[in-house]
Amino acid sequence: MESLLPEIGLMFINMFFGLYLLLILLRFLFQLVRADFYNPISQFILKATNPLLIPIRRVIPSIKGLDIPSLILAMAVQMLGVVLVLLILGAGINPISVVMWSALLLIALVLQIYFFSLIIMVIASWVAPQSHNPALALIHQLLEPVTKPIRNILPDMGGIDLSPILIFFVITILKKVVLVYIPPVLAMFV
Repeated sequence: MESLLPEIGLMFINMFFGLYLLLILLRFLFQLVRADFYNPISQFILKATNPLLIPIRRVIPSIKGLDIPSLILAMAVQMLGVVLVLLILGAGINPISVVMWSALLLIALVLQIYFFSLIIMVIASWVAPQSHNPALALIHQLLEPVTKPIRNILPDMGGIDLSPILIFFVITILKKVVLVYIPPVLAMFV
């Protein structure tokens, strides 16, 4: 039973911190791409992240439309998660490594968000191409700044959009590069 406690603790940290980090990063990304603020999903994300973000916003403002308080909160939550994992495993805590691993984990999570958003959009384009689902609208708004420049470069293929294939390829390469520098025990956050 005692050997299960660290594993249960790691699963709890992964679930709790992972979900909250996802909400924080989605808030940052939605603000970055100027996604629909009145979308019900956007409203949920705002209400879920406001309790921790409002105090940070009083001290640190956004800079040129870049939501710096959200990034600081995401980094703090990620660092806390990394420290808790290291404590549960009985590993030493090097502050520089914690900061570096946390930043890399956040980058990997953003790549993961875009990867799964692309999968959802590709499937939705086959199953329900004219859907007005609020989640699909947000995903489209999130992906448009990434897919549009690539669509403009690729030749016209008769109405078939090949930009997701190229983006999948780039995301996979970037994620492999980022994960090289993250210890396997911390890769569970991605």
